[in-house]
Amino acid sequence: MKFAVLDFETTGTQSVGEIIQVGLAIIEEDGTISRVYGSYVKPGAPIPPFITGLTGITDSDVQDAPELDEMMMELVPLLDDVVLVGHNVAFDFHFLQNALDRCGYLPFQGRILDTIDFLKICFPSLSTYQLGAVSSHFGITHDRPHQADSDALATAIVLLKCLEELQSLPLLTIQRLNELFADEDSDLAWYFDGLLREREMETFQPEGELSFYRQLALAVGDWAELATPREDGSVNPLENITFEEYMDEVTKRLKAVLPQYESREAQELMIHEVITALEQDKHLLIEAGTGTGKSLGYLLPAIYHSVKSDQKVMVSTHTINLQDQLRERDIPLLTSVVPFPFKASIFKGRGHYLCLRKFEHRMNKKDFTSPREEALTAAQMLVWLTQTTTGDDEELNLSGRGGDFWETVASDTDSCLGRACPWFRKCYYHRAKHEAGISDVVVTNHSKLFADVKAGHQLLPAYDHLVIDEAHHLEDIAGKHLGMQMKYFTFAHTLTRLYKDSRSGQLPALRQSLQSSGSEQASEWSGVIDRIYPDLLTVKESWDALSDRLFSLLPERSDAGAGEAGQLVARLQPGKKPKDWEELAALENTLNLSLSDIIRKGDKMLSEMRDTDSQSSSDSLVTDIGGLFKDLASIREQIRFFMSLNDENIVYWLEGSGNYKGKSLHMYAVPVDVSTQLRELFFDKKKSIILTSATLSVDKSFQFMIDNLGLGEAAEQRRLMTALLPSPFKYREQALLVIPRDFPSVKGSIGDARFVDTLVHSLAETAVTTRGRMLVLFTSYKMLRQVYEPLKEALASQDIAVLGQGVEGGSRSKLIRRFQDSPASVLLGTSSFWEGVDIPGEALTCLAIVRLPFQPPNHPLAEAKSELLQAQKKNPFMKLSVPQAVIRFKQGFGRLVRTAQDRGIVIVYDTRVIESHYGKYFLYSLPGPKMEHMLTEQMVPRIAEWLDDGGVS
Repeated sequence: MKFAVLDFETTGTQSVGEIIQVGLAIIEEDGTISRVYGSYVKPGAPIPPFITGLTGITDSDVQDAPELDEMMMELVPLLDDVVLVGHNVAFDFHFLQNALDRCGYLPFQGRILDTIDFLKICFPSLSTYQLGAVSSHFGITHDRPHQADSDALATAIVLLKCLEELQSLPLLTIQRLNELFADEDSDLAWYFDGLLREREMETFQPEGELSFYRQLALAVGDWAELATPREDGSVNPLENITFEEYMDEVTKRLKAVLPQYESREAQELMIHEVITALEQDKHLLIEAGTGTGKSLGYLLPAIYHSVKSDQKVMVSTHTINLQDQLRERDIPLLTSVVPFPFKASIFKGRGHYLCLRKFEHRMNKKDFTSPREEALTAAQMLVWLTQTTTGDDEELNLSGRGGDFWETVASDTDSCLGRACPWFRKCYYHRAKHEAGISDVVVTNHSKLFADVKAGHQLLPAYDHLVIDEAHHLEDIAGKHLGMQMKYFTFAHTLTRLYKDSRSGQLPALRQSLQSSGSEQASEWSGVIDRIYPDLLTVKESWDALSDRLFSLLPERSDAGAGEAGQLVARLQPGKKPKDWEELAALENTLNLSLSDIIRKGDKMLSEMRDTDSQSSSDSLVTDIGGLFKDLASIREQIRFFMSLNDENIVYWLEGSGNYKGKSLHMYAVPVDVSTQLRELFFDKKKSIILTSATLSVDKSFQFMIDNLGLGEAAEQRRLMTALLPSPFKYREQALLVIPRDFPSVKGSIGDARFVDTLVHSLAETAVTTRGRMLVLFTSYKMLRQVYEPLKEALASQDIAVLGQGVEGGSRSKLIRRFQDSPASVLLGTSSFWEGVDIPGEALTCLAIVRLPFQPPNHPLAEAKSELLQAQKKNPFMKLSVPQAVIRFKQGFGRLVRTAQDRGIVIVYDTRVIESHYGKYFLYSLPGPKMEHMLTEQMVPRIAEWLDDGGVS
C-alpha cells in the first residue's frame, strides 16, 4: 500500500478559495517517506490578509509561482495508484477534484483516508487533534505550521505513528475494530479489513500485559487482587514518630527529588494549622493565596494523620481539573517522598466510569443511532480499553456526539447487577470504590460529597476528617444538590432511550429478542411492550406541552445580563403563583398518571422476566430497561416537587434560552439558606473539616463564610480555627493596580456609546504598550460583544489578535490555549474566566477588570437571599452583594500573578472602588499590590514606565 499525503494552502473556504501552495509526501510500502513535493501556486486574486497571517504566505511569494495547470502536470503523476491521505482530508480532496476538473483531468478515483480518524482511534486520550499540537506531542519537528510541504510531511509522520500503534494492538482488538466498520461502505472499513487479513497471517501477535475477557482486550486486571498499602497486622510505620520528625524526613526527600524546592513560610504555616485541626478535632477556615502550594499544605498532614490514627481522610475539590492535577502531579510526587507506603486514590461520581456490561452489549448489538460517528466513538473506546486502568471518561477525547454515546455506556446505580454481573471483578466503578475503601486519603469532588449525603452515606467510604478545597464554591454546590435541578433533555433522553421508533430504543430491542426466543410468554410480553409504546409517545407529548407552557412564563427578553448569551430567567413564588397555573398543574397531573401507569406495567413485566430462566439472551436489556424505569420514577417525583410550589424556604425558578424555546428549559428548586443543613450534615457530624481556598475572607475577616456555611455554632464552642496566610509573592514589586479615576460610569449591563468608545480606546492603547498578553474580564456578555468588534478593528493594524469568549467557537480551554500560543493577543472573557484560569509567565502581563463582579440582584436566588436578610433586619447589599463580589474580584485578581517571577498590571475601570463607601472592601481584600489612581490619559505612560523599570519605583 502506497500513501500520498496531501495538503493545500488556499485563499479561503471550499466553495470560493484558490490554491496558493501544495505539499505532497509519498510513503512507500515499507513505511519510508520517499519524497516530499512542494510548490507555490499563483492564484487569480490577491491573498487575504488573514490567510497571510495564518500561513505567512504573501503576494510576493506567489507572484512568480507556476500557474495551476503547470503545477498539476507535476502533481498528477504522483497520484497514480496511491491511497490519498490528509488531515481533515475532505477539505484538500475538494480542492484536488476542482483542480483536476479545471485542468481537464479525470477525477481521482482511489481510496481516501483521514489522519484525524486514525488519531482518534489510535490515540483516544490526546487532548486535541489539531496538527500542530499533535506534532509537538509526538516530538515531530514541524517548523512551518500552515505551510503545505511542512504540513504534509508532519501529517505523513503522524500517519506512520498511527499505523505503528495499530501494529502493537492485540489481534482481538483489530478483529473488533474490523467488525465495527464492516457494515459501512467506506475506505476506513476497507483499510481495517485489509489490516485484519494481514495481521491474521502473522504468527507472532503482541499481547503485552493485557487480559482477554469475553472478547475484549483490557489493560485492567481483577480489582480484588489490589493490595492494601501496608500488610494487615504489621507495625504502624508512624508508631513512635512525631509529626516534626516525619516532616523533616519528607522535606529532605523533597529537596532530593526537586532540587529547586524551597520551603515556603505560608506552606509551613498551613501544614501546621491543618495538622493541629486534625489532631484536636477542630474545624479550620484557611485562606491560602496562589503560590502557597496549597495541595501539599493539606495532603502532607492528611497522610500523616490518616496513617498514624488509622482513620481515612477525605479530600473534596470543586473541579475535576484539580482532581486530575492531584492524581497526575501531587500524589505521584508524594508517593516518592513520604518515607512509608500509603495509598491515595481518586473517586469520582459514578457516571464518570465506563460500564463494561453496557459497552459489551452495545458492541454486540451495534444499535447505533448515527452509525458513522458512533462506530468511531466505539472504536476509540476499544483501543482505550487496552490502555486505561481507571475507565474514567476524562481520559477520553470524545468529540461531537461522543458525549451522547458515553451516556448510554456509563455506569449507573439503577442498572448495576453488582456481584451478579459477569464483569463485576473487572468493573471500573467497583474498582474505584474498592480502592477508596483501602486508601488512606480519598480525593473526591463536592458533587459526590453531597450525593453521598443524600444517599445516606452509601457511596463514599466512612470518614470523620474532611478537607474541602476550592471551598468558596461549597454553598452554591450544596444548594444545587440539596435542592433539585432538571433540564428538558434529562427527561426527553430517557424516553428516547426506551423508545425512539419501532427500530431503535431499548424496548424495541427487547421485543426483537423476545420474538427470536420462542418462549411461551414471549407473545404476551411483546403485547405489553406494544401497549407501552403509545403511552410513551403520549408522555413525551405532555412533557413537550408542559415545557412549552413553562417556557412561556419566561420574560420576553431579560436585560439582566446575568447569564450568558440569551439566558432568560423567571422566579416562581409559592405565594404568587402565575395565572393559569391550575392548567399547568393539570398537565403535570396527567403526565404523572401516565408515567405511573407505564412504570407499573413495565416493572411487572420485567419482574416476570427475571423470574423465568429462559431469558438469558436479554438479561442485559432487562437490567438496563429496569434502570430507565427507575430514572422515570425519580423524574416523576422531581417534576411533582417543582410543580407543587409549596415550600417557603425554597427558591423556585426557570431558565431558558430564546433560541431553543421549551427545549432549553431548566427547572431549579434550591434552599434559600443551606447553612443549617451544612451544620447538621457536616459540621456537627464530623470530627474535623478543613475548608481552604485562595478567597475565603472579605476585608481580612471570615465572618461572611462563617455565617453562610453554618459555622457560627462551632465558632461559639471554640471548635473553629481560622488562618489567613501571608502571600508567598512580593505583590508590591510584582503587581501594579491602576484605577483611571475620571473613567465614565455605567448603569445596568450595557455600556452607552461614550463608555464603550472610551473603554475600547483605553484597552487598545494599553494592549499596544503590553504587546497584547492581556485578559479582559467582563461581568456581562452583552458588554463583551459591544467591545469585541471595535477593539478588533482598533488592533488589526498592530497585528494584535482579539479573542472573545462565546464570539469565536471553541471551549474555554481551547480559547486559553490559543491565547497562550499567540503572544500578541487580547482575550475577552466573562463569568467562567474569573477563576480557574492559569496562565503563568509572560503570556499574561495585563489584566483588565471592566466592572466589579456584582451578581445581578434580580437573579431569583440572590433575590430570595436578600429578602431573608431583610426579614432579619440586615442590609442585603452589605451582607451579601458586596462580600460575594469581593470574593469574585479576588478570584479575578488572582489570574495575574501565578509564580514568583510573574509581573503585571491590573486595571480596574470601575471607579466605584475609590468613590463608594464599600470600595475599600475590594481594595483592602487584595494581597497588597502597589495601587495608584490617575487620569485615564496618564495611565498608558505610567504602565510603560512601570514595565520598563522592572517594577522598582
